Amino acid sequence: MTQAPTPTADTVRRLVRSLLKEGRDGTGGPSVRPVTPERRYTWWIGDRHVLRLAPDREASMRRRRELRLRDLVRPHLPVAVPVSVAHGDWAPGLAYTLDTRVPGGTADEYDVSAVGEADLAGLLGGLRAVPVRPAEALGVPRAAPRSLEALRRMAVHAAERLAAADEFDAARLHQLAPANAARLTAQPGAAVLTHHGLTGAHVVVSADGRVRGVLDWTGAALGDPAEDIAGLAVAVGSPAAVRAATLAGYGARPCLRGLWLARCDTVIRFADHLEGRTAGSPPLLRTRLRRAWEPILLERVTDFPENEPEP
Repeated sequence: MTQAPTPTADTVRRLVRSLLKEGRDGTGGPSVRPVTPERRYTWWIGDRHVLRLAPDREASMRRRRELRLRDLVRPHLPVAVPVSVAHGDWAPGLAYTLDTRVPGGTADEYDVSAVGEADLAGLLGGLRAVPVRPAEALGVPRAAPRSLEALRRMAVHAAERLAAADEFDAARLHQLAPANAARLTAQPGAAVLTHHGLTGAHVVVSADGRVRGVLDWTGAALGDPAEDIAGLAVAVGSPAAVRAATLAGYGARPCLRGLWLARCDTVIRFADHLEGRTAGSPPLLRTRLRRAWEPILLERVTDFPENEPEP
């Protein structure tokens, strides 16, 4: 794979001047700065736009698919989806999108209110309403459901490593017995369009706790709705995620499956980071771990009927 050039402020400024009226005479124009020092391929452009540069051809394919997918999902959702004001290639074969900025902070900055939970319910319900065939025609891939039992076994070992570092009580994972993990399989025929990346950074929240938008649809897939419930458990906390999923019409099985996917994932990711296998911020990883392990009213897998119907 050809190494992508590293974008600089001058690279971004020249591209933006060719796209926007401001600064076309070579002077002035909107300010440009990377979203974070580590994310050199995503830039704030003034106060109203964000420029996303694909670092390779695979990411370019996802960016181009995302443009069409956002148009497909937008009518079904009660929250904002970014609108592209320009798109093309910023280097040979490497795509860019210049998007409008959705006003607000992130779920990492603001707590979601009760009304915000209703917004999340509308998001989950809207995603389920998106027709599968048009999404598949756009090239959205299908994602096979993950084995919760396999994930549980990995998490048990990871929890022991976290316990040795005094970061986690490994006994908490005993709540999910192998038999219960086997019960929490994805239901056949339940595949829906999933965002598949509902991190705190991708959920836009206003200071009053309302959910205003969802960013970055490049990882969308047709698959297990519990994956988005799991993402929300990490982004906004398990109680809020489960309440939102319940409001959206999901029963106890997908809610509990999403809860335990999130719990196992956060334990594994934090342990991998402590052992140097993955990058990350320890404070953020601890926050995600805490959110996923917040208790909910319906904790026990035995509390729901074996053949619970799904809407």
